[in-house]
Amino acid sequence: MLINYLKIAIKVLLRHKLFTFISLFGISLTLLILIMVTSLLDHTFGSQPPELKLDRTLSITMGLLTSKDGGQSNGPVMSPYFLKKYVKSLKTPEVVSMSSFHNRVITYKNRTKFRLDIKYTDSEFFEILDFNFLEGNPYSLNDVSSRRNVIVINQNTREQYFDGEEAIGNTMEVEGEKFRVIGVVENCSILRIMPYADVWLPLTFSKTPLDEVTLIGGFPGWFAMMLATDESDIPAIKKEFQNQLALVEYPDDKWVEIKTAASTYAEAFSRNLRLSEEGNAKPLLIILFILMILFMLLPTINLVNINLSRIMERSSEIGVRKAFGASSLTLVGQFVVENVIITLIGGAIALILAIGILEIINSSSLIPYVNFSLNYRIFFNSLVICLFFGLFSGVYPAFKMSRLQPVDALRGESS
Repeated sequence: MLINYLKIAIKVLLRHKLFTFISLFGISLTLLILIMVTSLLDHTFGSQPPELKLDRTLSITMGLLTSKDGGQSNGPVMSPYFLKKYVKSLKTPEVVSMSSFHNRVITYKNRTKFRLDIKYTDSEFFEILDFNFLEGNPYSLNDVSSRRNVIVINQNTREQYFDGEEAIGNTMEVEGEKFRVIGVVENCSILRIMPYADVWLPLTFSKTPLDEVTLIGGFPGWFAMMLATDESDIPAIKKEFQNQLALVEYPDDKWVEIKTAASTYAEAFSRNLRLSEEGNAKPLLIILFILMILFMLLPTINLVNINLSRIMERSSEIGVRKAFGASSLTLVGQFVVENVIITLIGGAIALILAIGILEIINSSSLIPYVNFSLNYRIFFNSLVICLFFGLFSGVYPAFKMSRLQPVDALRGESS
């Protein structure tokens, strides 16, 4: 039966080439955009190296400080002092790390200028994040506390700075100091904000005073990550941190209240996007879902109208089949399957186009170290979208067609 439906669908496609082009163009363009957006979201928020433990990872990135006169400071405002005293002391997480956000620095080698994004971290940073070390190892707790001049670099920095030479054991100059390279990792996309950098240094080399008793951190800001032993421990970690906030002392006379939260990646993104100390990701997800539905609605309505015209042209076929006893359910099933087949063809075209476009973006270096791909999650989501698109745009025309009386259908009357 499905083979017959497939043959009929192909015949229908070839019968009116203009309608076929308009249908496939609308379907392919809509699905192409959705696939691209899905790939972007998966690359940015999905479980990707080096963030393979997102289901067990919480972060503290944003905070809201309120002053005595009612003024506010919002953003990545927490100081190293605050993170060390009130976050690193948490007992529930398995591992707690504090790091700076990346910052651009300029360095030279043999009169060649290099622009590098630098990040200061502790050793726990590499325990939470699963960097793929191509050479060497991360720095240790002793390296950080002893302020040893060691550095971890990414693959691109090795290729550019050392120009094919051995990197491990050699030195490079960063901000006026020489550091010995002890590890080389795969490039990390700039869209992965927490792990991203070109080079990673022990946080004891930061220009920001780590022990200055203040709640406000210096540029470019600091954040903390917490790794739960099990996903079920996340609520307990959030609760413990909120209890810590109740104990915060305000060394600066200016500030009287601080609001922040230990958040998942999605919650942290929601907070950053909405500039709010609230980390609930549900409103953001609802907005994204509504926008996706609205985006699909217009081409779906257009496709419904095209399907109505295409199906009503087949009124004589419908009348003959109904006269020979075909039920309305059988006819609805046939035309819905035909529409799904056409939609899947459009989806296949969209997938092929998406692969080509993503490859162009990856090779263009437009976004540093980005590597968009179409993995099984994106393929599954795309398949679901195709099926939804096909069913939604095919059910109403098929139902309207199935309600035709055999006599009226044979006469070519569609009312």
